[in-house]
Amino acid sequence: MSFALNEIATGKVIEVDVTGKLTKEAYAEFMPMTEERIKEHGKVRILFVMHDFHGWDMGAAWEDIKFDMKHFNDIERLAIVGESKWEKGMSVFCRPFTTAEIKYFDIADVEKAREWIEADM
Repeated sequence: MSFALNEIATGKVIEVDVTGKLTKEAYAEFMPMTEERIKEHGKVRILFVMHDFHGWDMGAAWEDIKFDMKHFNDIERLAIVGESKWEKGMSVFCRPFTTAEIKYFDIADVEKAREWIEADM
């Protein structure tokens, strides 16, 4: 699995690029950096870009649930960018776990996702 975390714009926007299966170790890198942005900016916006994504291992799934519970109100917008129907379904599945405005984009529209995530800041 490949994992990259990028800070964009004024630091309020976090772009996460994932390939393969998301692991607990990836969360160990993602969570502290994201929590630092939340401390600094209050609410953050996340752009989650998936390439050949195969979901979460059990450790990552548990870390994701804990993160969602802790930061239920801390994410303002969540753009999910993917390549398949099940990834599009994630945008619906995520709704009960956050107060964020969530929108799905096809991988071909990644620039539109970036525009949407940064709009109205």
